[in-house]
Amino acid sequence: MDDFLKEFFPTVYRRKQAHRHESDYCKYDNQVLTLFTSSLYFAALVSTFGASLVTRRYGRRTSIMSGAVSFFLGSAINAGAVNIFMLIAGRILLGFGIGFGNQAVPLYLSEIAPPRIRGAVNQLFQLTTVSGILVADVINYFTEKLHPWGWRLSLGLAVVPAILMFIGGAFLPETPNSLVEQGKLEEARRILEKVRGTHRVDAEFEDLKEASDAARAVKHPFRNLLKSRNRPQLIIGALAIPAFQQLSGMNSILFYAPEIFQSLGMGSGAALYSNIMSGSMLVIGALVSIAVADRLGRRFLFIEAGTQMIASMIVVAVILALKIGNGETISRGLAATLVIAICAFVVSYGWSWGPLGWLVPSEIFPLETRSAGQSIVVCVNMFFTAAIAQCFLAMLCHMKWGVFILFAGLIAIMSLFIILLLPETKQVPIEEMSQLWQKHWYWKHIVSKDPDRTAQSQQQGKRAAAGEA
Repeated sequence: MDDFLKEFFPTVYRRKQAHRHESDYCKYDNQVLTLFTSSLYFAALVSTFGASLVTRRYGRRTSIMSGAVSFFLGSAINAGAVNIFMLIAGRILLGFGIGFGNQAVPLYLSEIAPPRIRGAVNQLFQLTTVSGILVADVINYFTEKLHPWGWRLSLGLAVVPAILMFIGGAFLPETPNSLVEQGKLEEARRILEKVRGTHRVDAEFEDLKEASDAARAVKHPFRNLLKSRNRPQLIIGALAIPAFQQLSGMNSILFYAPEIFQSLGMGSGAALYSNIMSGSMLVIGALVSIAVADRLGRRFLFIEAGTQMIASMIVVAVILALKIGNGETISRGLAATLVIAICAFVVSYGWSWGPLGWLVPSEIFPLETRSAGQSIVVCVNMFFTAAIAQCFLAMLCHMKWGVFILFAGLIAIMSLFIILLLPETKQVPIEEMSQLWQKHWYWKHIVSKDPDRTAQSQQQGKRAAAGEA
């Protein structure tokens, strides 16, 4: 918003007003402005390790409520900010909230959901996230007209979902997995029977107890992640997928969208229009993912979306290379093509790397390394998010349209990784995931070196079969 830029980033505001006389690619290239954005993700990166300890010792619900408190404080400070230091302090507190929320919520959803609909339930995390983004965009559209304090209302209204998150967390039951981990077996079985809707939970409950015994035997869960039996989860869930989620170029598309919408003659409100459209595409994508992820599978959505995202990036890069760079206005036909390409990219991300980037890591770690693994997931995700947020504007200024070709190449590598190394996890009970690695063409050669894990997986398979019988 212009009022916000005038207050805190006057240099960027003056450059924005004079953008007709300089490259469109460089008008927002300001490291302090990008620090305002990236400070949130750096804070989330650091806080996730503290969140892991809270999640493991005190439960998923406590982490969720702790994140809500951080969200509330950060929003209040940002709304009342009078200088850049207050803004960044508020962003850091928001980052702490993200660290706790992203650590606990995907775990909570994966552990509480029945295996057959775990994908759909877990993706409610992504659906509510992108729905919140869309609501925020709509709010911004109206508060932008409230001069000169509309931006304060936009930032301050974030206390509302923070309050709802805290109150909702107070009424949540703890997950059976966490209760077993804390030694509360009777309460764990009662909650498990309640959420499954049946008293026939013997096989699943035995799996939980066995996993908990193994978890308590692990004194150093982060060190345990390095063992060969956890190598697939570490590489796929904790490192590759969260990094790839940010290297897809989603943030670059969302950033450049306002320039494209201005080409359609939408004027100064183009940024807000484009954000609303992009947010709508994310919501549609999340709804599609919820509907089909447990039927078509995670691999199908990853691979299909990869193809669609590569094609979209290439279309954007080609048109930008030919027509945009120094304030040139493109025809409505090319602008419409760009809008379609952007929507195709965003909606495909919305049903693949957006939700599945949180779902798959949350469901593949064994209980003894689950909270530690989720911390690495959030840490890697936030690191690459912060790196992209801090570097993208400079990359765009120097590489221009070439940055989109770079992202297209990265998406191709991501898709190949999924094809070769990710087994299908749909409808597999969360405590039986270890069996997937023993059947995979590549990972079986690594995990088979651990005889204890092999024996444990065989016992789990027998109990699961007995439970089905």
